[in-house]
Amino acid sequence: MTRTVLESRTRTVAIGFDDPFCVIGERINPTGRKKLAAELEAGDFSTVERDALEQVACGAMVLDVNAGVVYNSNPNPNETEPPLMRRMIELVQGLVDVPLCIDSSVPGALEAGLEVAQGRPLLNSVTGEEERLERVLPLVKKYNVPVVAISNDDTGISEDPDVRFDVARKIVQRAADFGIPAHDIVVDPLVMPIGAMASAGQQVFALVRRLREELGVNTTCGASNISFGLPHRHGINAAFLPMAIGAGMTSAIMNPLRPVEMEAVRAANLLMNHDENGSTWIGFSRVLDAVAEGTPFPEASKAGAQAGAGRGGRRRRRS
Repeated sequence: MTRTVLESRTRTVAIGFDDPFCVIGERINPTGRKKLAAELEAGDFSTVERDALEQVACGAMVLDVNAGVVYNSNPNPNETEPPLMRRMIELVQGLVDVPLCIDSSVPGALEAGLEVAQGRPLLNSVTGEEERLERVLPLVKKYNVPVVAISNDDTGISEDPDVRFDVARKIVQRAADFGIPAHDIVVDPLVMPIGAMASAGQQVFALVRRLREELGVNTTCGASNISFGLPHRHGINAAFLPMAIGAGMTSAIMNPLRPVEMEAVRAANLLMNHDENGSTWIGFSRVLDAVAEGTPFPEASKAGAQAGAGRGGRRRRRS
């Protein structure tokens, strides 16, 4: 079965049809976070450090790192993003031992991150746009890393799921021209907000099944997109995630600091028989008990891991 292998210096994580759902922590991203953006422009990385440590403690198996700050002093991201990405990657991988997802719309920032990343990170992302294909796929090949393929092209984001599937197929085919195998393509079929499109959930579930059965690729998404603009979003996200997992989705970029969403993922792994002997669920249940008694989720998760509750990923065997 398809497996996309990611590595840090010491840890290997597989995204795969027969593997536990891969939680990619989303919080190291200044988009929509004015305070974090201002900190980064000022050279203050304290929030990045805290987010890295807390997300891994709460169960993130991979951390997404996005350096998309528009500096007030210099609004040109082609100049500001590459050095910031390099510094953030070095900082985060010095704090935690999980693989990273290098996230940028600036090809120079992607390469800057690849130059300093240890192991085998996930590159986020390539689209079906011709210019993007020609800029990003050579980097994927050069550094031998897997890549997120987003299902939009030069015509934009289509509301037609068949069009989004065709874009994904195009990216997989173009990647093959560069010698990049399908198992190193993780397709994001683009989750539309359910508040704007009532069929958004049904669309993505059907797309995920097609991507798995017809293209044999792993999948991911920005999980919170489904609830954008609606109240009590975390309840919607917590319902969406197991349904997506049941349809065949194998990873998501999400907030692991939300207990209700992590509980949904842990339960789905158990129900999909991706939690051997239920050991992860049993360990996680102790974390939930501690949270119910008033312990903050990151603290309870860290204590649970130290007590043997388990963390995502597997150690690489050393020869």
